[in-house]
Amino acid sequence: MIDHLTPEAWADAGRHLVTKALSEFAHERLLDPEELGEGRYRVRSDDGGTAYCFTARRLALDHWLVDPGSVVRLVGGSGRPLDAVQFVLDLRHALGLSDDVLPVYLEEITSTLASRAFKATRGLPTSAELVDAGFQAVESSMTEGHPCFVANNGRLGFSAEEYRRFAPEAAAPFRLVWVAARRDRSLLVCSAGLTEDELLAGELDPATRERFAAALRDLDLDPADHRYLPVHPWQWENRVAVTFAAELATRQLVHLGEGDDEMLAQQSIRTAFNTTRPDRHYVKTSLSVLNMGFLRGLSTEYMAVTPAINDWVHDLVAGDPVLAGCGFSILRERAAGGFRSDWVQQATAPGSPYRKMLAALWRESPVPALGPGQQLATMASLLHVDADGRPFVSALVARSGLPARAWLRRYLDVYLVPVVHCLTAHSLAFMPHGENVVLVLEDGVPVRAVMKDIGEEVALLNSSRELPADVERIRVQVPAEHVPLSVQTDVFDCFFRFLAALLDDDGVLPQDEFWAEVAACLRAHEAATPELDDVRVDLFAPTFPLSALNRLQLRDNRQMVDLADPSGALQLVGDLVNPIAAATPGDGFGGPTAPARRKADPLPGS
Repeated sequence: MIDHLTPEAWADAGRHLVTKALSEFAHERLLDPEELGEGRYRVRSDDGGTAYCFTARRLALDHWLVDPGSVVRLVGGSGRPLDAVQFVLDLRHALGLSDDVLPVYLEEITSTLASRAFKATRGLPTSAELVDAGFQAVESSMTEGHPCFVANNGRLGFSAEEYRRFAPEAAAPFRLVWVAARRDRSLLVCSAGLTEDELLAGELDPATRERFAAALRDLDLDPADHRYLPVHPWQWENRVAVTFAAELATRQLVHLGEGDDEMLAQQSIRTAFNTTRPDRHYVKTSLSVLNMGFLRGLSTEYMAVTPAINDWVHDLVAGDPVLAGCGFSILRERAAGGFRSDWVQQATAPGSPYRKMLAALWRESPVPALGPGQQLATMASLLHVDADGRPFVSALVARSGLPARAWLRRYLDVYLVPVVHCLTAHSLAFMPHGENVVLVLEDGVPVRAVMKDIGEEVALLNSSRELPADVERIRVQVPAEHVPLSVQTDVFDCFFRFLAALLDDDGVLPQDEFWAEVAACLRAHEAATPELDDVRVDLFAPTFPLSALNRLQLRDNRQMVDLADPSGALQLVGDLVNPIAAATPGDGFGGPTAPARRKADPLPGS
């Protein structure tokens, strides 16, 4: 259960996390490293008695590429072992950690370290091996959570045993628990053209449905008076069976047992992929563990309009010829539902975690839409680095046989162009981070991008467009200057900053060429869509505000953002120099360059 917690694995995990903390906290200007010359820097503790010294390169977007092997901790001038928890304690005032937040944040840090140690001792595939791996093998091999957040694998609430059952990196199949909820205490809403009966017929085998119905009849209950809802096993054991004991005792809820399909946890932790029937929906369920700034419940109130929002976005995307030309699509959340406890409704306000304990949604699987020779990978995998220090993206470039810049352009055309086009043409902003995008690959080359997590995270920004009543929730008013941040922060700073650094550091593509190709891609989209010139969102401004994500978590690690007002929570700290602003045709505008030097030997078969 804890055999991964060895001195060696813990030390390696601690060095990795301190390195990341120095990089990201310096990027967010929580720390101001003192330059010592020749690429050496020093950060002093709050009391000045401890110093962290390291070597780093500063890349575009003020990205601190810290050499992990160079980081040393000095106390009174003498070397001491690196300790990630002590690092936070040494700098708690610089990081703005209150007495209330500090212990919980440290618990998230230790959990993140334990997760890193587990991954290191599990024996994961190399990046070269992952190129040919299946969708879920790639998903469960990721060693890093969100690239910006330091404490990104907290999952507070899991025991040591539950971690091995339900963490995505454990790759342990589990089965969902099902309950029957009385219809007058629950809801289940489906997309247009889909009924509840059709949904369940597609998700549960006939024998399973009959087993559930028989369980109700054995209690003298009519199956027609109930609807079936899936529950994560952890949520059943730790929340539903306890918090809703009265509802279970009075048969407002009935425990039906496990389903028959085996599921695998995704990087998003509360979403499960069906490995028995990969064509069946992803199932996303309430999971009341604390992870990266939120208790990961799921709101029954939000579920009521989730399918309608997804239908509207799907129709918009499918009807746009530019998006169709990119092969861009969304994974619709086709159905959603939840249970409403009478006492919870009376005792709590909207948004309460108690109202997010029993809900679920069904999201389309990307598997049925695959063509011959195509495979799937989470976009988060582009930032994955194996135990030998080899980035997965480098392995994909090698497999493709394309010059690195040509490979990058193929990726930008299927991912960046649709994201920017949706914002420009439709004022529609996604949350397009790595875990929310599935890439379709052919011979290592991205040929399509598929966006997910639509219902909770899509936003229509500052638009007067008429919307159906059930879709009105996505309309958000933000300051006009914040509109470009949905690309400049969410794509440039929170994903491309890391991807450019990986390719540069691995000798695959210099960062200047990376950003020049981003600029070329955007200019090409502008040239192809002159009809949008009057509504163009300016992504080429010389600077843009730095939106500091760790500051949100350090301020309140239980509720980082009010989802109803995401712009209101932003922590803006000065400006970043926009790396695409100075890109000109002389930088290789519109076309790939020759392959860059490679730091490592070519991969086998490349």
